[in-house]
Amino acid sequence: MTDVLMITGSTPRPTVLAAAVDKFQKLGARVHLVGNFKVAEIDADLGWAGVHKVPARASTDKHIQRKTDAMRFPERLWFHLEHDRAARAAVRSADLVVALDNRAVYSAWRISQFRRHPDVCFGIAAGLRALEKRRESGEGHLPEHVPGPITVATDGLRRRIRTLPADLLRNATGPLTLRSRVGARAWRAAVSAPGIPDTLRVTATEQVIQGMWLAGRQSGALVTARAAAEKLADPAIKARLLDEVASRVIKNGRTPDNLTEAVTAYLDLADAKLVSGDRPAAADALLHATKLAFHRVVHIDQLSSPLAADPAGFTAPFRKSTAASAVVRPKGRLTPAAAPPKDRPLRLLVATTSNANFLHLIRSHYEANPDVELRFLDMAEHPGMKRLNGATQRHVEYRLGGDPLFAHGVEQQLRPYLDWADTVFVDWCVAPAALFTVIDPGDTRIIVRLHSYEAFTRWPHVMDFSRVDDLVFVADHIRDLSLAAIPGLSGERTPRTHVIDNGMDLANFRRTKDPSTRFNLGLVGIGQVAKDPLWALQVLQLLRERDERYRLFVIGGEMGRPSNAAKAYARKLEKALKRLTEEGAVVQVGSTDDVPGALEDVGVILSTSVREGCHVGLMEGAASGAAPVVRDWPFFAGGEHGAGTLYPAEWVVGTVEEAVERVLSLTVSDESWRNAGKMATEHALTTWDWPVVRLDFDRLLFGR
Repeated sequence: MTDVLMITGSTPRPTVLAAAVDKFQKLGARVHLVGNFKVAEIDADLGWAGVHKVPARASTDKHIQRKTDAMRFPERLWFHLEHDRAARAAVRSADLVVALDNRAVYSAWRISQFRRHPDVCFGIAAGLRALEKRRESGEGHLPEHVPGPITVATDGLRRRIRTLPADLLRNATGPLTLRSRVGARAWRAAVSAPGIPDTLRVTATEQVIQGMWLAGRQSGALVTARAAAEKLADPAIKARLLDEVASRVIKNGRTPDNLTEAVTAYLDLADAKLVSGDRPAAADALLHATKLAFHRVVHIDQLSSPLAADPAGFTAPFRKSTAASAVVRPKGRLTPAAAPPKDRPLRLLVATTSNANFLHLIRSHYEANPDVELRFLDMAEHPGMKRLNGATQRHVEYRLGGDPLFAHGVEQQLRPYLDWADTVFVDWCVAPAALFTVIDPGDTRIIVRLHSYEAFTRWPHVMDFSRVDDLVFVADHIRDLSLAAIPGLSGERTPRTHVIDNGMDLANFRRTKDPSTRFNLGLVGIGQVAKDPLWALQVLQLLRERDERYRLFVIGGEMGRPSNAAKAYARKLEKALKRLTEEGAVVQVGSTDDVPGALEDVGVILSTSVREGCHVGLMEGAASGAAPVVRDWPFFAGGEHGAGTLYPAEWVVGTVEEAVERVLSLTVSDESWRNAGKMATEHALTTWDWPVVRLDFDRLLFGR
């Protein structure tokens, strides 16, 4: 006689259950019932071979209770069955296991994974068919809608995944299953099996990825996505699947191993859509590619960047893409930019959006210059311009040959400014700069300044540099990086490039310092992960092992937390700062409008960043008379240009230990420290102070 084990996650309807038991018994089966149900509603006169309800809690142990409380119900039901002696006995004796409802499917599937003997199925009808076939063949048979008995990567599942019920799929790919090596390997093989329609393959794969993620198998989720993606014919489904894993990793605050694959998949999709004439879809796919490739977690909120490590290699997929190339294809201008007028003042439009932090000296100087008529445009203050700056989808679609109304809107907003100006100076190479290159500027000269941050964003990859006459960088190493990374800056019709330091009023920072400040280190600005203040704390701790007089003054507000990567770094920093502050080793000055005054207490100024354009805080500290110690910024270390070419080479150190030795040598005596500070001040004022730098801007604007 065949033993049939029914598993239920809730109380079955009495009439349905009675009819089912009767049919199984007529086929010569003994029927057992286990699971979660109301015992009083189960008819004891149906001729059961056994009825057993698992306890609501498998243990009074609080640890186990917390563990089960965190589970989904199907997983919790299996946990109780697995730890209940009577339920285990019923499973061992079963020839056929029938899951009566969705809640019981996971338990039935788990039994199929670890016991070869019983057939397993979902639903009464499937169970009856399995029992009939069992009687006809005289041996076990794998019924429909069921993952295979020991490994789901059997031909059975590869055929049946087409009709696998959604609830069974969701429960069978739970974290408890995929936490085991066998379950993870089996499902990986199943979703990469041939012959499965794309839509079903991706549905199953997404469930497996979710289960693996919850099970702590992030690398397994990536391998599974790659394996399944290779079998997908639809480029849209393939891109979405690879994006699923990449975005999960990014959300966790790390750079995904499959970043290039996911970006390339979207670029392939954009190319295919462009060929078919679907420009909106091509623009959407291209924007997905740029969103992944230039996500702030990948380049801004961590201590390394794949773009900095290999600029040309990182952006190579964009160079190969027909859609990405079409976006930056040079359209040029009908009329070359006119020379500065000789019979009237130069009409200069200075434009930005929201961020005018580095424009104060430029504006004040040229507003007072009789040879210049200056207008300032903050595009964030104009609703029409603000909408256009935010309409990235329409912007890219236009550059692909669609949405002519976008260019019409730009004409309406910007043409009056272009008609008035002789020269437009756009600060920051982001949306406003790209907007100015949508339309032919006529004979107006266009100058764009790229600081540092923009090189790690998508905007330089969606603008037409043939309509930019001059591209200004704040340092040679930023120019090197940009020219290597940005496809639109290669070719014939590219802008002239210049390197001009940021305009700074450094004379006001010059201070006479008290002898007690010799042992005070200073760090200006810790708002971004790139500043890497933990590196400064390592230097401080090693110094204090030699001499406890050393302290660190931290000037600036708290670190921003725009992502989980930044949050993780900020938590480490807070913990370290709290301990050192309590010890008196760190003084947190906080935000201040009087940076020159705050620097009076600093004897040694640090630059501990992994990435900088030109570290303004370091330059201000040097101008104040603090002796500089500059980390060889890792993003640019080893290149032709970097911290060692922007600053005097003796300022730059490669390691924490080298920084410690430089501080000790600078502060070995009051005389040596003051001499180093004096030389730093002289260098800062003769190299970066506004009276020096403004001459470079005069040459840029007037050619003299």
